[in-house]
Order: sequence, then C-alpha cells, then structure tokens
Amino acid sequence: MSSIRERNKQLILRAASEEFADKGFAASKTSDIAAKAGVPKPNVYYYFKSKENLYREVLESIIDPILRASTPFNADGEPNEVLSGYIRSKILISRDLPFASKVFASEIMHGAPHLSESQVELLNAQARHNIDCIQIWIDRGQIAPIDPHHLMFSIWAATQTYADFDWQISAITGKAKLEDSDYEAATQTIIRMVLKGCAPD
Repeated sequence: MSSIRERNKQLILRAASEEFADKGFAASKTSDIAAKAGVPKPNVYYYFKSKENLYREVLESIIDPILRASTPFNADGEPNEVLSGYIRSKILISRDLPFASKVFASEIMHGAPHLSESQVELLNAQARHNIDCIQIWIDRGQIAPIDPHHLMFSIWAATQTYADFDWQISAITGKAKLEDSDYEAATQTIIRMVLKGCAPD
C-alpha cells in the first residue's frame, strides 16, 4: 500500500508541476491535475488536502535540490571544483525538474507569496553563504576581484534558462527535447566561461 500511495503522490506532483508551470496557480484546476495524473479527483484531496498544499509541495520538491546544490560551497574548498560542481548540480535540476523550476521562478517573480518565512530565509541564507565564500576566495587572491553577487546571479541565469526558457531553446535548436549530451555541453560551456572569467588577474 505504501508503494501505491507514493506512486500516486508522485504522479499527482508531476502533473501538478506541469499544470502550475503552464497555467499558474490561480488558473490551474485540481480536476485537470487529476486527469493528467490519471487518478480520480478525490485522490488529489486525499493526498494533499487542498490545491494550496499541493502547490507548496511542488515548491518544496525544487527547494530541497536547490539547497543541496550548494553543498560544495565552503571557504576552504578549491574554487574551480566548487563552482564546477555547483554549475553541474544546477543544470541537473533544470534537466530533471523543469516544470517545478518554472513554478519556482514564477513564485519568485511574484514576490514568493506561497513560500514560508523559513523557506525564504533558508534560500537567502544559502545565497549569502555562497557569496561569502566567493568573497573569501577573492580576498585570498584565489579568483579575480569580481562582484560575488553578480557572479551568483549570472550562474543562476545561465543554468536555470534550460528549464525556464525551454520553449525558446527548442525553437532555436530544432529539438523538441534536449538530450543528455546537450545538457553536458551546456554544463561544460558554462563552467568554461565562469572559470575563465574567475581566473586570477
């Protein structure tokens, strides 16, 4: 029973991610989510109680990987290894959780109305920690004296675009869906640009 329950929850979460990414929170209907998941509508309420809770679960599904992506960041780490690992993790999030990534991006663009104060603080604390590490590397002369905030913003933009702007990428590449080799090429390209740009003067 537990495996069936988990399977149904995952089907609903994936369907909800797609619906929320496509239509936004207000316009999405639980009946459409249930139909996409292939489960009866009451199952959505059985597992998640409300559309609001389901939306928060979708956000939670992307917040945890975002936080885990920063695990390599520490002041004593080797900058090239840390930045490369972070970029790779962020690209994998865009590859594996594209719809949840879009939902998260929309949530942030609208002022994060559905995120709890603790979630916002966790995300902000993570960003501050990463930026502090970069500043320490700059002060030690390990990387170039660039603005650490804008380095972080640039990495976010470069990696998240593969989820948030997938329609444009598909239109330009002519591919309905990027392959693993495309994501690897993106990873290597971004790593090269960042590491070359961060090389000490």
